[in-house]
Amino acid sequence: MVEETQNGTAVINQPAGHLDQGESLLDAVVRETLEETAWHFTPEALTGIYRWVHPHKDRTYLRFCFCGQVHDHSPERALDEGIIAAHWLSRKEMLKRPLRSPMVLRGVDDYLAGQRAPLSFCADVFKTDE
Repeated sequence: MVEETQNGTAVINQPAGHLDQGESLLDAVVRETLEETAWHFTPEALTGIYRWVHPHKDRTYLRFCFCGQVHDHSPERALDEGIIAAHWLSRKEMLKRPLRSPMVLRGVDDYLAGQRAPLSFCADVFKTDE
């Protein structure tokens, strides 16, 4: 997807975000994908877990990258603030555009290499009992 950064630059990113209170990691993946692409997503495997320290900010990012199937597009749905559009790009097409972080390409490369872990590795990660 194409996302606008704080300085107004359009960059390529995958759906990403934060966990809502009491939400499991898998529930967050499904929700964030819908909010940022207007596509319903069914995760099938964990592709990788990535850590990146931003070189110019005092921030560390942790990304869980999933692969799966999209279905039931809702084009009338408004995308989250800052999301310009959702695009399906090849790796080659991605290299022609600025990326949000190195984690974007790393997730694609691991997916293309066939890296997959079962969802059970993270099925209940971060979910809190209420």
